[in-house]
Amino acid sequence: MDNEKLVKLGSTTAKNGFKNEIFVVNEFNNWQESELAKSWLLSMDYKLDEIEYVNAMKVKGSYKADVQVEIKIEIKLQKLTDIQNLQVKLVSNPKGFNQIDKRWLKKYQEMWDIPNDVYELLQYFTGEKAPKIESPKDNRRMFATEFTIKEQELLLEFFQKNKTLIISDILKGRGQLSAEWMLVIVRLKKSNEIKWALEPINKVLNHFGNGEVIITPRGSFKIGRITIQRKGGDNGRKTAQMLQFKINPAELIG
Repeated sequence: MDNEKLVKLGSTTAKNGFKNEIFVVNEFNNWQESELAKSWLLSMDYKLDEIEYVNAMKVKGSYKADVQVEIKIEIKLQKLTDIQNLQVKLVSNPKGFNQIDKRWLKKYQEMWDIPNDVYELLQYFTGEKAPKIESPKDNRRMFATEFTIKEQELLLEFFQKNKTLIISDILKGRGQLSAEWMLVIVRLKKSNEIKWALEPINKVLNHFGNGEVIITPRGSFKIGRITIQRKGGDNGRKTAQMLQFKINPAELIG
């Protein structure tokens, strides 16, 4: 089946409830009638004629996996059951950015053993501490470009040294419900069509994580294609001081 037909089939399905992860769960659970789900299963290297059943459910809690799919396959009297964890990214703007992780600095310090001097600088960056310089661009926080050269080097050195761990934690996660796949679905508003990409998480890690660790002209940090910034917004609530990581998932679609 060609890609154009897949997009049209996806468009028809989208009009019937493309809103959240439940859409993906329903497609998998209706895989025998869903051309989308069949295509996803083929992308995961399953042979459709060997599948006995598929049982998908939405994952509850703060895990990287959004949907867990149980796939029972039967091959010449052998019965095997696979459990696949998918991280689902629903995108309405192909050029927009999607938050992949946000937490309080204290939590990241526990995860990554952030040294106290780096941690204090990040407190200024997120606004947990008020700016320590005269005439900051924003009275609520400091931008990375407002730190001294030595302080910038200290922060960049930390992100570079812990790059692999950070990328894995924010994209894949840890434990039994870590993500093994990323499913990106882009909905085109004008036509109501959808495009998608389903990639193994290691390919996702390489795509977004490969590249230099830098400070951007706007005063944020970047690890490869991953942006690190103060969360902001939230109508001035304290949660604006959280640290967040963002990517553009639509890059996987090309």
